[in-house]
Amino acid sequence: MTSPEPSAPNLPSRPSDGADAALYDAIATEHGIIYGYGMVSAHSLPELNWLVSASIAEHRARREAAIARLEEREVAPPLPAAGYQLPMPVNNPEEAAKLAVRMEEDAAAAWRAVIEQASDTEDREFAVTALIQSAVAAARWTQVLGSGPVTVPFPGGNE
Repeated sequence: MTSPEPSAPNLPSRPSDGADAALYDAIATEHGIIYGYGMVSAHSLPELNWLVSASIAEHRARREAAIARLEEREVAPPLPAAGYQLPMPVNNPEEAAKLAVRMEEDAAAAWRAVIEQASDTEDREFAVTALIQSAVAAARWTQVLGSGPVTVPFPGGNE
């Protein structure tokens, strides 16, 4: 039956538990990164297709595994947004690589928060792996830009 008044969909809300909330936030970050890599793909040079494809695949696999972790706890994961506001304009290969670096740095920060909030070993191990993968991807994209330093001492932090 239809209603003359629209009803709000039953969207998942952020969990109150610190460990679950950090994982929820990391999944939301992964949703945005996957969207952002669409823009990176559209503006990257063809010789970087392998890196774009590998990055997208890594983030999709990580997101799906993280969603499964939340669902095992009967916690509803965040839904992807219909669209995202990019942190910078992307109109050429250099801007695409800069966006990729920024997204990988954002992923590292999100997964570092999971490490800090995790209450069990499995979550911490998963988040450490995600942090390392994001740091490596950020280094690869930084190398593409030809800028430095290629790596940072504490990925995911502002130390």
